[in-house]
Amino acid sequence: MNAPAPRDAAERLQALDPARSFIVQAPAGSGKTELLTNRYLNLLAHVDHPEEVVAITFTRKAAAEMRSRVLLALESGAREARPVQTHKALTWDLARAVLTRDARAHWDIRANPGRLRIGTIDSFCSALTRQMPLLSRLGAPPAIVEDAEPLYREAARNLIGLLETDGSWSPAIEQLLLHLDNHLPRVEELLARMLARRDQWLRHLADRGSERLRRETLEAALARLVRDVLATLRATVPRQHASELLATARDAAQRLKADGSDSAILACLDLRELPGDTVDDLPAWRGLAQLLLTASGSWRKRVDTGIGFPPPSGARDAAEKARRESAKRRFVGLVEALADHEMLRVRLAALALLPPPRYDDNQWQVVEALCELLPLAVAQLRLVFQAHGEVDFTEVAWGAIQALGTPDEPTDLALSLDYRIRHLLVDEFQDTSQSQFELLERLTAGWEPGDGRTLFVVGDPMQSIYRFRQAEVGLYLRARHEGIGRVRLAPLDLKVNFRSQSGLVEWVNHAFARVLPATEDIAAGAVCHASAVAQHPALPDAAVCVHPFIGQDDIAEAKQVAALARAALAADTDKTVAILVRSRSHLYQIAPHLKQTGLRFRAVEIEQLGHRSAVQDLLALTRALVHPADRVAWLAVLRAPWCGLTLTDLEALVGDDVGITVWERLLDAARRERLSADGRGRLARVQPILAAALADRRRQPLRRAIEGAWLALGGSACVAERTDLEDAAVYFDLLDELEEGGDLPDLAQLEEQVTQLFALPDVEADARLQLMTVHKAKGLEFHTVIVPGLGRLPRRNDPPLLLWLERTTPRAHAPDLLLAPIRASGSEQEPIYNHLWRLDQDKGYYEDGRLLYVAATRAIERLHLLGHTQLRENGDTVELAAPDPRSLLYQLWPAVCEEFELAFASRSPVAIQPAEPAGTTGDGRPVRRLPLAWRVPAPPLSLVAGVESEMTHTELPMVEFEWASEAIRHVGTVVHRVLQHIAREGAERWTAERLRGMQPTFDRILAELGVPAAQRSQAVARVERALQQTLIDTRGRWLLDAAHAETRSELALSGVLDGDIVNVILDRTFVDENGTRWIVDYKTSAHEGGGLDEFLDREQERYRFQLERYARLMARLDSRPIRLGLYFPLLGGWREWTPGGRG
Repeated sequence: MNAPAPRDAAERLQALDPARSFIVQAPAGSGKTELLTNRYLNLLAHVDHPEEVVAITFTRKAAAEMRSRVLLALESGAREARPVQTHKALTWDLARAVLTRDARAHWDIRANPGRLRIGTIDSFCSALTRQMPLLSRLGAPPAIVEDAEPLYREAARNLIGLLETDGSWSPAIEQLLLHLDNHLPRVEELLARMLARRDQWLRHLADRGSERLRRETLEAALARLVRDVLATLRATVPRQHASELLATARDAAQRLKADGSDSAILACLDLRELPGDTVDDLPAWRGLAQLLLTASGSWRKRVDTGIGFPPPSGARDAAEKARRESAKRRFVGLVEALADHEMLRVRLAALALLPPPRYDDNQWQVVEALCELLPLAVAQLRLVFQAHGEVDFTEVAWGAIQALGTPDEPTDLALSLDYRIRHLLVDEFQDTSQSQFELLERLTAGWEPGDGRTLFVVGDPMQSIYRFRQAEVGLYLRARHEGIGRVRLAPLDLKVNFRSQSGLVEWVNHAFARVLPATEDIAAGAVCHASAVAQHPALPDAAVCVHPFIGQDDIAEAKQVAALARAALAADTDKTVAILVRSRSHLYQIAPHLKQTGLRFRAVEIEQLGHRSAVQDLLALTRALVHPADRVAWLAVLRAPWCGLTLTDLEALVGDDVGITVWERLLDAARRERLSADGRGRLARVQPILAAALADRRRQPLRRAIEGAWLALGGSACVAERTDLEDAAVYFDLLDELEEGGDLPDLAQLEEQVTQLFALPDVEADARLQLMTVHKAKGLEFHTVIVPGLGRLPRRNDPPLLLWLERTTPRAHAPDLLLAPIRASGSEQEPIYNHLWRLDQDKGYYEDGRLLYVAATRAIERLHLLGHTQLRENGDTVELAAPDPRSLLYQLWPAVCEEFELAFASRSPVAIQPAEPAGTTGDGRPVRRLPLAWRVPAPPLSLVAGVESEMTHTELPMVEFEWASEAIRHVGTVVHRVLQHIAREGAERWTAERLRGMQPTFDRILAELGVPAAQRSQAVARVERALQQTLIDTRGRWLLDAAHAETRSELALSGVLDGDIVNVILDRTFVDENGTRWIVDYKTSAHEGGGLDEFLDREQERYRFQLERYARLMARLDSRPIRLGLYFPLLGGWREWTPGGRG
């Protein structure tokens, strides 16, 4: 059966028009690759030569996929019947048209697929530079390195070294060093980081004599920034409150002046109208901001002498007291009126970060120094490139731009390409860098409207997450509004999501409309959310589950992740699961817990080589043999699995020694006798091996010495997985690279290299379970996605040496350039730099929202979100704190805060940490070591030795527990709390799907209440069933109806009854439309079989006395008639009566 056409079918067909240029927004799961493939095929059918259509992607994988799809489509068109499905039939038709063109023009593409111009932008740039080696200034084709940081650092060191040459640049170098307190390593690092981003700033600094770099020009740009901010602020002030604001400010300023204050509010002393938008008006605006806002930028609630309102109690007479009271009331009323204007508050608060319109002399000297030194650093880098015969991707792109010439003076190559390229397609355009954008401008410089040449760029700005690779999402937004060069692009928006089920799509639409900014901002990289339409129906059970943690507990979170992964894999053996994190470090707790639960996983470039136990043991062995006095290394060698001395034996061996090496103690026979029999036996095996290794170390290459000792000790028999052997081989190769003459001159370099390499993925892993960063997951999809660590914080970004910003303004003919040098060492007062740094941080904040979007949209069926937030004290109470603004959870908070609030309301007063079981290392891992009798197997020696374990494992029988009354009580606790939450929000906001999504929260709360794991699944089901029944039951919804008067849930009452102090909690109370006070108690009792009415009658009699005591207490507060009720959520049962009556 043919599926209905997608809702955006018209846009997809329009995108195939070979005569028009388009920019397409293709959100996650929208079939972008198929659209590109179809357009490419259609264009092939309309050109004279296949080389006239060029498709550019950003990764080799994407290029290979697109090439494969084109070739598969051609094969299908040649060999297969026309498909039934509409979208496949369209591709088949397009392929048939290409084959017809192919046959007429004798292309023979299927036999010569090399004629298809589909490749990466880097390969395209390399091809251009090879054709024009002199103009590109790259000469013979150099090697391209992905990690060019060592080259950047070498160029930075060379630049700093020019200080001693007495060249014209020496004063500038000296100025920079003085500015940064002569901290040479920091200067080198800052210069190296600037070189990595040179394509963004070099175009601004390349011409030192440029008008744009003159002090007057840059300061004029600062002044325009101030004027524009003030003009916008002035327009935000509500005119109906302006006169009151001015009068209040004048009065406050007069009182402050009389008191001898130096407050900024004094600038408002003579205000008769709103301040203007000139630089001279800035003090008055800041005075108004200080009057209205606190230091943190919120509206003032406290009115005191500090802002010109002395307390009435200090007045000299009644008249003055009345004046003070009146002034205070006027101010409070003014602030209450302005509080509805949030944008006014935001813009007033921003004044604190608004920079001055001029540089001070020290700042300007550093600006001049950097304008001279940074282009010189680029020249040094090119010398380093030549010396090594290597370049980075930026240099290749720059070389390609040079090879094309300028739009006014194109090279022969540019003219040739102008003739040869008829159609250009660019994938993942949202990740374009400045140099790549400029390359596209040069390639299309000679194009004219209607000349038959087209540009087709496709991407999703909501998935732009590669700022660290110099991607600028603002370039996508700019191209959408202005085109690229002279080519105007018609915008097309795809909307249908072919990947995710409807439940996921709807949640993403709802959540990210609040996560992503509401307004677009090209300069700030702010991208609005574009809603998607699901092609697939919703699945049963919750699409998105939030797992809240109160307080950071990485181990508990890791255990939850492992449980979720195991459950998802067990539910369907054909489904895939991905655990996605913001940074690799967020997986360091998770990976071990997955292994402990027996889950094998695939993790590419996740686990650092130095974190693998086999490599840690090898590193300790290397340090011990290279530096025999390294005490820590020797203790690690003796503790490693090949020896496995207990802590007691290690204490007996070396615990009381000072100034004596561990190796010397190993040679002391009397000291060895202090050890246990097991310890003496273990040392007897390993000591001769270590002695031989020390004696022979300098007689053979270091790798052979370390590898031989490792094998003899039994290192290969200690590994748990075959991957550990491959990691060991990587370590040995590293020793080969770093050793010099059988020695290791720089042990620190070895340790640094080990931390920079990644452990190999598990060769025997279950391919269904993958661990990766969100950046690595882009473009992939998984049935279940688990995103942990949302509450964790990223590493703080280091401020760069120079900040710059191009700012478009109607007051200037060209974009304004703003520049600011890094703050001097020890200084925080650099307002221009601080302003630009805040704008840069805003870009990062917006990208974090997009990172969340990428993570969420990888899921096909289920999405699990895990994170934590903290508690904070508020007087005598403890309340839930909002997440840290740097965390991803902070961005997602509007969509998930309800689950956290419920978790907080249901938390246990004291969290009891279970003790570690005996026989573990303290982090839950069992102690592993070779058996005492282990010996190296006889030749022929196999590298993969059998792994034995000295540990004994006792299989405990599973004990079946009957449903315990304690568990029933805890079910009731959870049901009560959730019903309270539902009553507060309104039952209409709660759906069956939302309740299903709360299952992990119910499970966690029950665990905190002490329900054993074996009983929790039954308890969770009972909780959910009770709540679902309540929401579909007419009586249940009536009880929760917020339209009742004086509604309260969990109302605590205290009083004296019959001489006793009584404290009670009413589950639910309200006054109905007839003026009757209802007191209702929830009972989560269950009943199976017949006689339900009899059961409910018995329960009524059982609880009659309790509820009538409630009524006696309430009667002392409320004279209205009282009616009592028992509601049974699991049964939909109901009993009601009047106190003292019989029903």
